[in-house]
Amino acid sequence: MLTKIELNDFQNKLLDRRVQIEKNLRGTTLELEEMRELELNDEGDYAAASAETIVDSAILMQQRKELNEIELALDKIKKGTFGICEMCEEPIGLARLRVKNFARFCITCREISEKKQK
Repeated sequence: MLTKIELNDFQNKLLDRRVQIEKNLRGTTLELEEMRELELNDEGDYAAASAETIVDSAILMQQRKELNEIELALDKIKKGTFGICEMCEEPIGLARLRVKNFARFCITCREISEKKQK
């Protein structure tokens, strides 16, 4: 079971990461809007802009996914279920939570979950 200090530490890290992601999302969204307004002079410009747009869109999707995971983790802190595996309901290791603050599964269950998704 996590101590109150550990929970507060995780909550602060999650809140800091949420702020950073929201800032990143605003910046990337603005860049994409600016790109749409560009007057492209040739196929090279268009290709470069398209490639950058694809990468930025992929980054946006990944950041939104992480933001959702962070929101779930913050909600779990409020409910008192943070750090408990969603599959086996055993505590998630502290080392794993330090690496991935919003981990939803312990290592064993994560591997099972990933195999099912393939």
